[in-house]
Amino acid sequence: MKPLVLIPSYNSGPLLRPTVEGALAQWKDVWVVIDGSTDGSDVSLEDLNALHAGLRVIKQSPNQGKGAAVFFGVREAAEAGFTHVLTMDADGQHPADRIPQFVNVARLYPEAAIMGRPEFGPEAPLLRVRGRRLSNVWANIETLGWGIGDSLFGMRLYPIDALIKAFESTSWARRFDFDTEVAVRIAWQAVPIINLPTPVKYLSLEEGGISQFRYLRDNTLLTWMHLRLFISFWFRLPVLLIRRLKGGNPHRHFTLRNEGPGSE
Repeated sequence: MKPLVLIPSYNSGPLLRPTVEGALAQWKDVWVVIDGSTDGSDVSLEDLNALHAGLRVIKQSPNQGKGAAVFFGVREAAEAGFTHVLTMDADGQHPADRIPQFVNVARLYPEAAIMGRPEFGPEAPLLRVRGRRLSNVWANIETLGWGIGDSLFGMRLYPIDALIKAFESTSWARRFDFDTEVAVRIAWQAVPIINLPTPVKYLSLEEGGISQFRYLRDNTLLTWMHLRLFISFWFRLPVLLIRRLKGGNPHRHFTLRNEGPGSE
């Protein structure tokens, strides 16, 4: 098992460097995909390359979307011999100190996708917290209850082969729809899913918080995505029913809280 931390970034501003430094403090192999950034944030990483042999900064232009950035990085990672990839956002929301925990669980269940299930603080926007519930309901309908704890949370550890297969099964999942569509398509592959409670922090403007989320644009994209997936679901329903009758996802009930911090 050879895991990699992969961080897609688009105009992450001053948050990018501390996010990458936090990941490097927990894991030596960290790749950053700069997805057509125009804010110069990638410059802040230049001196880190000399300090960390496992850091790689990949630049692609123009901006193609979060999913496209992850797909590009994952294909490169597979060629480099990595077996698993842990994705996390560049905006400081995901806790880097949980990286060893994700890896430790993956070592116990290397065939599974370890998906963060967000634990929100009081600063989390209520509209965002409540709005994701609808997407979660649809994701579990489309997978016949395979056990996706949160379809939108981006801190996850995937087996690389399963992730590439999910990407290659669709020409979509290249932008904001990436996290949800890939979760559904991985479940369709019968990849076990383990939901790992993970704190998430929404930074204020004073703390440098940024968001690429656009309410109308991205909710329209999600609506179209679920419509497509729901249509595909009906064609897969016989297989999903048979799988469910046979016992389904053996790890779907696991909600692990107390894995040790571990080390590489």
